[in-house]
Amino acid sequence: MNSTVTAVNDIPALDHEAAMAVAEAEYTCLLETVESLEPRDWACPTDCAGWDVKAVLGHLLGMMELLADGSEFGRQLSIAGPRAAATGALRIDALTALQVEEHAHLTTTELVAALREAAPAALAGRSTTTAEERAVVYTPGPPFDGDWTRGYLFDIIHTRDPWLHRVDIARATGRDVILTPGHDGRIVADVVAEWAGRHGQPFTLVLDGPAGGTFLAGGGGDRYELDAVEFCRILSGRSGGSGLLSQEVPF
Repeated sequence: MNSTVTAVNDIPALDHEAAMAVAEAEYTCLLETVESLEPRDWACPTDCAGWDVKAVLGHLLGMMELLADGSEFGRQLSIAGPRAAATGALRIDALTALQVEEHAHLTTTELVAALREAAPAALAGRSTTTAEERAVVYTPGPPFDGDWTRGYLFDIIHTRDPWLHRVDIARATGRDVILTPGHDGRIVADVVAEWAGRHGQPFTLVLDGPAGGTFLAGGGGDRYELDAVEFCRILSGRSGGSGLLSQEVPF
C-alpha cells in the first residue's frame, strides 16, 4: 500500500488525455487476463448475477463495439430501449443482456480474437471524441441518479467497468488481481474522490493493497480501513457497506 497520506481535494481529476492513457492501460490488462484463461475458467460463475466469465466478456465485447462505432451504438440502443420498455427492465440491463446474447455463439477462441481486435478500436472511438461532444449533458436513467456528461461516461465509466469486471473474473477463477499503484491506484483514487464528493462528509480512509493509500477529507469524521478492491466492490453494489460506505458510485 502507498503510505502517503493524500487529501481528497488534492486528487487530480482525470482530464481526457489522462483518462485515455488509463483506458489504454486497462484494456491491456484486461486482454492479458483474457489470454491467460484456461478452458475450465470460462464457465465459472461471477459476482454478476447470471453471468459466467464468458458472459462477462461477451458484454465487454459488445460495449467495445458500441464505443468503436457510432452506428453500432445506435443499433444496440434501438434494440435495448424497446426491450426495456416492454419488459420493465432497466435500460442498462437490457443493453448489457443484449451484448451477452449476441456474443453467446462465439467460441472462446473467437471471443478472445474479437476482444483483441475490438479493444484498440474502442480506444480510438473514445479518444477522438471532441470537447463539445464530451460536454453534452444527458440523463442516464436508473439505477443512476442525476445527470452525466458524455465525457464522464466515455472517459471514466467505460474504464471503471472493464476494470471491475477484471476483478470479477479474477474472483471467479480463483486468481489474484494484478494491481499496480500507478494504474489501478489511479482508478481507485478517482473513485475515492467521487465518493467523497457524493457524500460530502469528513473521513479517514485507509485502503490496503497495491492500489490503496490513505485519504483524508476534512477534520474528524469516521475512519474506514479495508482492502482497496473491496472498497470499490462495495461502492459498486457488489458487496454490502455501512455508514459512508453505503454511498454507491457508478461503475
